Parts: sequence; structure tokens; C-alpha cells
Amino acid sequence: MTSDATALVIGAGPAGLAVAACLKKHGVSVIQIDRATQVGSRWHGHYERLHLHTVRHLSNLPGYAMPSDWPRYVPRARFAEYLGRYAEHHGLAPRLGVTATSAKRSDGRWRVETTEGTLGAKHLVVATGYNHTPRRPDLPGRGVFTGEVLHSSEYKNGRPFKGRRVLVVGAGNSGAEIALDLWEHGATSSMSIRGPLHVTPRDMFGVPAQETAQLMARLPPRVADAITLAILARVVGDLSKWGIVRPKLGPISQVVAHGKIPLIDVGTIELIKQGKIVVHPGIATLTEKGVDFVDGRHADFDAILLATGYEAKLDSLFADASNFTNERGYPRDHATETGPGGLWFVGYRNPLTGALHDMAREGERVGRAIASS
Repeated sequence: MTSDATALVIGAGPAGLAVAACLKKHGVSVIQIDRATQVGSRWHGHYERLHLHTVRHLSNLPGYAMPSDWPRYVPRARFAEYLGRYAEHHGLAPRLGVTATSAKRSDGRWRVETTEGTLGAKHLVVATGYNHTPRRPDLPGRGVFTGEVLHSSEYKNGRPFKGRRVLVVGAGNSGAEIALDLWEHGATSSMSIRGPLHVTPRDMFGVPAQETAQLMARLPPRVADAITLAILARVVGDLSKWGIVRPKLGPISQVVAHGKIPLIDVGTIELIKQGKIVVHPGIATLTEKGVDFVDGRHADFDAILLATGYEAKLDSLFADASNFTNERGYPRDHATETGPGGLWFVGYRNPLTGALHDMAREGERVGRAIASS
């Protein structure tokens, strides 16, 4: 397979579909590939309980909205369906099951080697995802522990864990919701939270956290922090007695400085307060039957679930990735031309305003910019 186009889009998840649709709208010749065998593949594979943490009307991709009778927070399966409908509506036909193995710019064009041949394009749009490759930390004592260890990307639901003691490592949105799902399915659910954490309800006073965040994003971070912390003090309160300590850096400043958003709570915190989900600190070492924690306590577990996030792994595609990525391996520039030229990244931010909302805006921006180049 040797092909050539004005733009090559790698990835057929929400970000890739958004930018491909916008490029097509502007009449740009585009080739789109994805290593998976269906569009939006990750949304087909996520754990079953997952719903969007962002509201439906702020999570649409350009040019095609989700049905207005769908819930405010769309379930995972519905959103996967939407992505399929989106591709069909815009007449997108990604070449599926094709993996890009390397990309290099030469003589003003990009040359991308894939598992099915070489592709060439003036512009290369990389939309392989914020959550590309599961991060699996090498826990001390891993070889000693006799229980099951799996990553959150492998978790579907809590049914197999009924009656078992499960430790969820990590307190992002996935980790907190999986801990809740485990408890709902009859597991003894615990969490390991190794550092300070901001927590916000998904809705405050009937207003979605995403809409509040969009208002806060217009203010200077210091001002937004002061307002947000005052609200959270009233709504969430002090969680330190349950093992959750608020960071010194405010929630808005933390996003700006470190790209770390607060935990958007959908019910886990109430179970923690009730003692139904136990919070432990960081792990010192695994033992044969459980975990020794950094505070000296020990607890036995039958399984450990790593909600430890993902990596972009752009270095597997670009030999010179460090020239345009930050210390975390994510792009330094978003939806603007970067690197040696003709290179664009879409969908690599985790903003307070909502990842899908910003993917749509990025797709529109890149589509216009490439069309006018």
C-alpha cells in the first residue's frame, strides 16, 4: 500500500475523526489510518460502568451532534455508537488494522511507514490518543505477590471480583469509578492514594462541573483557585480524616502546571466516608498475600488493579520525539504546526473544560489551518 495525500491522519478515535471530518469539509485530500479494527475502538473496550464525565451538549464533535434525548452524561456504549454514526455521517472511511511504525519528514513531505506499506503526505496529523499505552509501574515485590494484578484497561466490570479483596492503585477518574463499581458488585474495595488530591462532584448545586470549569478557565488561575477552593470547602469539605489530602497548589493552577485535573466524583467519596471503601497511602512493597503500605500498615488482597494511567508513546513513532514533546512524553504544542513542519497533534490535552469539547475545537482549528496552507 503506497499512497499520497495532502494530509495523513493517524488515529480514528474522537480526535482523529473530528480532524478528518473538518479536513474533508474544507476539501483537503486526506488518508486516515488506525491500528484498531473499528473506529473509536477504546470506547468499545472501556469498562462497562463508564459514562462521559462531560455533558452531552459540550461533548459533540464538529458537524454532527448526539441525539438530544440521550442522557446528560452519555454511557460508554452510546458514545461508541455515536463515533460510528459520526464516521458514517461524514463519509469517513479510515483504513483500519493499519499500524504506523515510523514517521519522518523529508523534502517537505512526511513519509510514514506502516504495516501495509508507505504513506506520504504534506501534513501529518497525529491523533493516537492521550491514553495510548497503559502505564504499568514495576511495584516492589511484584514477583512475590500470588494474587492477580491487572491494569484498568483490562477491567470490564466487577462481577469476577465478587467476594474478593481488591486494591485499586490510583485515584484518577477511572480508579475512583472502578473502586465504586467493585463495591457495587460485592467486592471488598480499597484504594491506594499516594499523594494529595483535589476532588469535585460531577454536579454542584445542579450545575455540571464542566460548565463551572469553563467559567473558571476565563479567570486568572489564582483568582479561579480562590473561588473554586471556597466552593469545594463547602461542597466536599475536609477529607483528610479519610486519607485524602488537598494539594497546596489550587485545582486550576494544578491543571496549568501539571496537566492534572481533579477527581470528578460520581459516588466514591460518599462510600469512603461511610467506611465502605478504605483508602490506604502509597505502596511500600507487595507481599505474598497483600501489601505493606508506606505508613507501616499491612492489608491482604486477592487482586490489585492498576489505575495508573497511560503514556502517549510518541517515541515509538518518531525517532526525534523529544524535540517536540515534554518531560511526560506528550506534545508541547497542540493543534498548531510543530516539529520540523507540517506536523500537528490533536487530542493530547486533559483540560478542565473537557477533553472532547477541546478535541472538537482543535479539529476545527487544524482543518482550517491545513486547508489554507
